[in-house]
Amino acid sequence: MRALVYTALIVVSDQVTKYLVRHNLELHATIPVMGDFFRLTYVENSGIVFGIKIGGALPFFTALSIAATILILYYLYRERASHPGIRISLALVLGGAIGNLIDRLVFGQVVDFLDFGVGKYRFFVFNVADSAVTVGVALFLLLTTFFYPQRQEAAGKKT
Repeated sequence: MRALVYTALIVVSDQVTKYLVRHNLELHATIPVMGDFFRLTYVENSGIVFGIKIGGALPFFTALSIAATILILYYLYRERASHPGIRISLALVLGGAIGNLIDRLVFGQVVDFLDFGVGKYRFFVFNVADSAVTVGVALFLLLTTFFYPQRQEAAGKKT
């Protein structure tokens, strides 16, 4: 399944970049890349999305992440004959989910390091896996809104 190549690329690039950050930056260190707009900032996220902490709920969310990963993998298999963009979008989401899940299972937290903003107005620090999930979901919504319904309508006319 070619889409799984994209998943593997996301997982590998996510884990390699997190490894490099863990081994080359000190926690909370910041390196300007494009002035104040883009920086590498090493933070560890022990909460759920965007660092939200819910006391004692981490095992629940880890189990939920595992279930979601299995569900995405199943859906990717089910959609193996669908539009290539849909398969790629699901592969991106799957790769991002696996990348962050590896961190949670191995380290108990996720390494984040991509830091964008201007002055005191900063976006949440994120990583390659987060980017893949975001792009994958956006692409999936775009394609299922504009392409997938047309395919379903055509299939409905055949019956």
